Amino acid sequence: MTNNVADHHPGNSVAEGSHEGDFGCSMVELRNLMELRSAEAVARLNDSYGGVQNVCKRLKTSPVEGLSGNPTDLEKRRQVFGQNFIPPKKAKTFLQLVWEALQDVTLIILEIAAIISLVLSFYHPPGGDNELCGQSTGGVEDEGESQAGWIEGAAILFSVIIVVLVTAFNDWSKEKQFRGLQSRIEQEQKFTVIRKGQVIQIPVAEIVVGDIAQIKYGDLLPADGILIQGNDLKIDESSLTGESDQVKKSMDKDPMLLSGTHVMEGSGRMVVTAVGINSQTGIIFTLLGAGEGDEEKKVKKAKTQDGVALEIQPLKSQEGVENEEKEKKKVKVPKKEKSVLQGKLTRLAVQIGKAGLIMSAITVIILVLYFVIDTFGVQKRPWLTECTPIYIQYFVKFFIIGVTVLVVAVPEGLPLAVTISLAYSVKKMMKDNNLVRHLDACETMGNATAICSDKTGTLTMNRMTVVQAYVGDTHYRQIPDPEAILPKVLDLIVHGVAINSAYTSKILPPEKEGGLPRQVGNKTECALLGFVLDLKQDYQAVRNEVPEEKLYKVYTFNSVRKSMSTVLRSGAGFRMYSKGASEIILRKCTKILDKNGEPRLFKVKDRDEMVKKVIEPMACHGLRTICLAFRDFPADAEPDWDSENEILSDLTCIAVVGIEDPVRPEVPDAILKCQRAGITVRMVTGDNINTARAIATKCGILLPGEDFLCLEGKEFNRLIRNEKGEVEQEQLDKIWPKLRVLARSSPTDKHTLVKGIIDSTVGDQRQVVAVTGDGTNDGPALKKADVGFAMGIAGTDVAKEASDIILTDDNFTSIVKAVMWGRNVYDSISKFLQFQLTVNVVAVIVAFTGACITQDSPLKAVQMLWVNLIMDTFASLALATEPPSESLLLRKPYGRNKPLISRTMMKNILGHAVYQLTIIFTLLFAGEKFFDIDSGRNAPLHSPPTEHYTIVFNTFVMMQLFNEINARKIHGERNVFEAIYRNPIFCTVVLGTFAAQIIIVEFGGKPFSCSGLTLSQWFWCIFIGVGELLWGQLICTVPTSHLKFLKEAGHGITKEEIPEEELPEDVDEIDHAEMELRRGQILWFRGLNRIQTQMDVVYTFQTGASSLQGALRRQPSIVSQHHDVKNVSSPTHVALSSVNSTPTTSAVAAAAASPPAGNQSGECVP
Repeated sequence: MTNNVADHHPGNSVAEGSHEGDFGCSMVELRNLMELRSAEAVARLNDSYGGVQNVCKRLKTSPVEGLSGNPTDLEKRRQVFGQNFIPPKKAKTFLQLVWEALQDVTLIILEIAAIISLVLSFYHPPGGDNELCGQSTGGVEDEGESQAGWIEGAAILFSVIIVVLVTAFNDWSKEKQFRGLQSRIEQEQKFTVIRKGQVIQIPVAEIVVGDIAQIKYGDLLPADGILIQGNDLKIDESSLTGESDQVKKSMDKDPMLLSGTHVMEGSGRMVVTAVGINSQTGIIFTLLGAGEGDEEKKVKKAKTQDGVALEIQPLKSQEGVENEEKEKKKVKVPKKEKSVLQGKLTRLAVQIGKAGLIMSAITVIILVLYFVIDTFGVQKRPWLTECTPIYIQYFVKFFIIGVTVLVVAVPEGLPLAVTISLAYSVKKMMKDNNLVRHLDACETMGNATAICSDKTGTLTMNRMTVVQAYVGDTHYRQIPDPEAILPKVLDLIVHGVAINSAYTSKILPPEKEGGLPRQVGNKTECALLGFVLDLKQDYQAVRNEVPEEKLYKVYTFNSVRKSMSTVLRSGAGFRMYSKGASEIILRKCTKILDKNGEPRLFKVKDRDEMVKKVIEPMACHGLRTICLAFRDFPADAEPDWDSENEILSDLTCIAVVGIEDPVRPEVPDAILKCQRAGITVRMVTGDNINTARAIATKCGILLPGEDFLCLEGKEFNRLIRNEKGEVEQEQLDKIWPKLRVLARSSPTDKHTLVKGIIDSTVGDQRQVVAVTGDGTNDGPALKKADVGFAMGIAGTDVAKEASDIILTDDNFTSIVKAVMWGRNVYDSISKFLQFQLTVNVVAVIVAFTGACITQDSPLKAVQMLWVNLIMDTFASLALATEPPSESLLLRKPYGRNKPLISRTMMKNILGHAVYQLTIIFTLLFAGEKFFDIDSGRNAPLHSPPTEHYTIVFNTFVMMQLFNEINARKIHGERNVFEAIYRNPIFCTVVLGTFAAQIIIVEFGGKPFSCSGLTLSQWFWCIFIGVGELLWGQLICTVPTSHLKFLKEAGHGITKEEIPEEELPEDVDEIDHAEMELRRGQILWFRGLNRIQTQMDVVYTFQTGASSLQGALRRQPSIVSQHHDVKNVSSPTHVALSSVNSTPTTSAVAAAAASPPAGNQSGECVP
């Protein structure tokens, strides 16, 4: 294939004007060209354009040198052909968020009540001061006070507005953070292009039409293009076509490469012909009309008529099919089950909501009955028409009290605490080199019980160097002297390495003086290139002599071949160089070069001897062994290059080298931490078993004297599959608990292992598995795992796309940090719950009893809302942002069924509630004597606020403030102030709330029903508050084990709890909390929808709808995703049968939870 470089200059100057005529083809022409496939496309290319070379010419670019990189030229290309950027969906405006926050039912009820109260306070009926209306107007000293009736209504409205604004602002900042994160993920994506003959990496958004892009195994194509040169290129186009088969691309059959598709094998170069919204992916987005409205309608349509929707689409058009795919995706995505934590929280919130609802209803009924009986029964007053408004005013007041009880009872702060905690953690995890793509992953990681890690690059430094070699019958324990090797053998080694490796792998001079040379590209190839340099040879000279275009045929490396071969024309015949895993290549060798550099026969017994004497000793030092070989083909007949087995046989072995990849120094310590934290680390690697065992021992995965299993992939499959080749879960269950190292494993083995551990019912908890992966083929395992970690440096785009968290430094220690953060999220939420529920219990009981005994809640509506604000918003801020400490890693994982509220927490909640209630009721019924002030009980309707009730309110808030400090510890630790200075947010919130409380009490006046207090009264209030801390110490001394009667709350859902008839086919669609909702009082619980709404923000992030780009790439293939959805019968309801159920029931439940083995085996694997 000749390159017409001479015909045009890459550094072309920009012609005047920016009309499309400057380039030989317009955007529309190129777009139409890209819509064609295979033979049609080739025909059109040759007829209309005269081949790819001419397309390059028309686009004023050189297939070898690339663009000039001249800024004006690039800018002009952007104007003519567009930018490589697909605009994301518009974010919700602040006003939309405010409107959403207003939808909360409890708030609406409050608003209505407040408005009625306002209206009535302005209506003064004639004869309103009639004696006969009862004590309704008594006690009003002057007219001014009675005019102030409107204040309460106004104050309620005002506090509602504050709550709404706070909620909206929180949502808005969350949304903003997610967008920031998303854009950061997108900026991190770079692509390799050639400009001015230099290979450089640029951000995907800067690619322009006419760029020459280098593509290789594992890339996600960023733009449409036409292949200029390719080796063995295979592409997974399922994201566009839904076909899971890999498509072979070649110059003569199918040169069209589309954006959003994955390179599964091979390498090559392409000229970019369409970017951004003009690329095939972009066109689909424009069809989807990135607008929200249409999407929702589509989803509804696809949902209602899933079968019919297929027929409605014009199937003939490619777009129709793609649209259909999109719709299917859109519908499937939200099915991702709720995370464990969300499930527990929703149930808990529903339970609390029910309790609050009942309490508030009873409060209202008692108040109304008492008033009616007292006024009309006991005092025998007639109902006078002119008194009606006053009575109604009373009823409204009762109604408002009832609603406030409800408002305080429903923990709206929960979703807030969760989101703040997650968002905060995600932000901080960035600093710990964890880029979280799905918020859930953060919290799931805290529950992880098993980590399946790759070896190369995660546990090791991924800086490979050749340290031993076996050449010409001699085993060199260090790099041999170049003189010691015969020139012709040396020449074979240099050619075999330089030519038969990706030309993108190279060794560059160190960045700093005295540093190590930089390795670019595939690290194993870099090690071999480094070996060539150590032998004082120059590989670049060989590559310049044989440019990539001269390579006749390349068999690129993939996980099945585990070798790479390159064929060249040599003289009249062909020569092929091969390299690969030593046991694989040696099996195909029939000759070996002896010490004179002459080939001699290499029999099976020679091979066995070599394995024993050379390869095993190398492997036992933790070295990877790579074999170099070659084969010459005669000139007379060209072999059939497609029958690989024949081609890759009869080789001549040149040398075997041992490559060292040192263990990262910090890894053994990190693995020890994991084991202490109850997490099993398993190593899954493609290396041979001796190497793997040596490295695992160095890391501390294998401990001397323990009976752990190390298996090879083949052996593993033999043990777990039946005659038909299907995976048997029982067999697998016998193996995985002891398995620590899986060597020579294929990606399928990795997926099988992960799936087997997740589906397993051995042990009392369902395992939560984290997996690391970097290769394209790790996609299925990453998706299947509870948390998938992709490597940020070595990882391919495909792996990153399938993952939940990206490790930006590829380091195992970052996983341990993720575990710490995950556990911290869980603990933060428990802390918040412990605090919030104490307040709820106390406030509800006080309002309820107070209302029943004194006809008036001691805590007024506005005060309740203020308490709600501290409790919810500020406390969630303060408690959700506690930084994690190492001590989190000293306990075992919580597991999926561990209740949110443990016994210890229950003890704390009830213990503190007892203290607070005692104090408040004492103050309420005896406070006036103690402080020597007027009693505030039984005050008439519009009387001014009393000191008595102000003291009750103030003491209540003080106790909450000090209890917030108690809430920092949930496992019964004594020192609640430990490391409090590490959390500035907490200190600010506590002090800020205190300051606000002073202002409210001293200057709040009528709206807050407060009157100023003296200094000594303030000191008493604070003193009682500090009593909380002392009381907390007292509670700590009571051992939890003695309090058997305490119940836990907020469990995960087990299968047993769901009535049989309610288990439909696709369990994953039903959310059991919603089922509970259906059973009654739907209207009231819609208030809890706010929780869902806030979780939805989290979902948008998970499903990537916030960037439409994500949505398209997320599922590599509809097929695999479909199976995944079916198989992951949501873990929240997997049968972790409750302790008392008999073994048989749990087994039955387990069988129900996992679909029949047949449909699982390997279907998800491309």
